[in-house]
Amino acid sequence: MSTLTTLRGPARVVVRQHRWTLWIAGGLALATVIGLIAVALRASHVAEVFAVSNCPADGGAGRTCDQTARTYADSMNTYRRVFDYYTLFLMALPTLFSAWAAGPVIARELESGTFRMSWTQSVSPARWLAARLSVPAVLLVAGTAALAVCLHGARTLTDLPYRPEWYNAHVFTTTGTVLAAHVLFALCAGVLAGLLIRRVLPALTVSVLATGVVMAAFTYARGLLWPRSTVTGRSRDVESNIWWVETGHITGAGERLPQDVCASVTSTRDYARCMADHDVTSHYLDYHPASHFWPIQLVETGILLALAALALGLAFRVLRRLHG
Repeated sequence: MSTLTTLRGPARVVVRQHRWTLWIAGGLALATVIGLIAVALRASHVAEVFAVSNCPADGGAGRTCDQTARTYADSMNTYRRVFDYYTLFLMALPTLFSAWAAGPVIARELESGTFRMSWTQSVSPARWLAARLSVPAVLLVAGTAALAVCLHGARTLTDLPYRPEWYNAHVFTTTGTVLAAHVLFALCAGVLAGLLIRRVLPALTVSVLATGVVMAAFTYARGLLWPRSTVTGRSRDVESNIWWVETGHITGAGERLPQDVCASVTSTRDYARCMADHDVTSHYLDYHPASHFWPIQLVETGILLALAALALGLAFRVLRRLHG
């Protein structure tokens, strides 16, 4: 009997037990997609109407055009905020899914003892856990990836002024493969927390904290995941659309000094003297160009998948140790 066949029965049980949660999640996903499409179409319409008016976006062409440009800018800023709210919603999904996996899916079964009914019906503990992880993993990862693709497409097709930079945390996390990897890690971490703690509220609390810490750590250290490009000199001319990671000064001996080494000096003359005292001869800029987007995405995704595999392996080990 194949593994897929052996999981089919327990998977149906999981779907039946959590059907209302899955229906609600599916409804929210559908509403989100419809909302994204509506906002993108409305923003495109406003942009087309403004283009027909032949008014400059920065005003200065008369009172009528100035009011038209102001209305256009206000509307597009509103649509941009709506997209930002969608990204914040997507960024919250890993912690929500982690709490759901830790509490209702795993810990509640162990705390109430209802898992024994499954295990006495020719369902081994390993099959029980595999079904409870695989069903939400497939549905939620696929749904989250679809939402991220829809959001990216809506952003791309909408002529929004002052687009958010690719390296902003809410843009980077909700574009590409990273969001689905965060969701998968969150599910595995939630399952592990549920097996270790076996009480609903403590398990979901720990899983939320763990998932939040991992997301915050990647947001803080993302710039270190790929070798940075460096430019030196006084002008530091670089391409546009770059992520400034670190900037500072270089001494005659090649030593790097922080940018604010003479920040306390107020006058121009004293500042020049301070720079001379530190033997500053040049400046440097460490940055990531836009071409580093996918390398950083794939590295972060790989790390998250490795962490998810580790959490999953620990979960099955804990299950074997506790229940044989």
